[in-house]
Amino acid sequence: MAEGLLNTIFGDSYDAYSAGVEPTIVSPYAIEVMKELGIDISDHRSKSIEEFRDKTFDYVVTVCDNAKESCPFFPGKKVLHKSFEDPGAADGSIEEILDDFREIRDNIKSWIEETFKN
Repeated sequence: MAEGLLNTIFGDSYDAYSAGVEPTIVSPYAIEVMKELGIDISDHRSKSIEEFRDKTFDYVVTVCDNAKESCPFFPGKKVLHKSFEDPGAADGSIEEILDDFREIRDNIKSWIEETFKN
């Protein structure tokens, strides 16, 4: 969700790439709640950080405590960390799970807007 949000909101200034320490799938719930904002991430895929080992970044951003602790060193000008709950751990009815994804989506969006504004 963070990749889609950053590229949509500040795509003129940043190119965001998302990867995980343990890539899985892009959650259909994430796809659904992003679609509600008019952002299509259905073609995104879960990528390993190993794909980016030789790439140089201006910023490396981690968004969960596990990633902060497990992320290898990437040479960059700035490392940012913001912890968000993993909505993939949500349970309950479909609507309750979607509500959890919406809450995290909105929290990520607010943080991105504040952190990366020019």
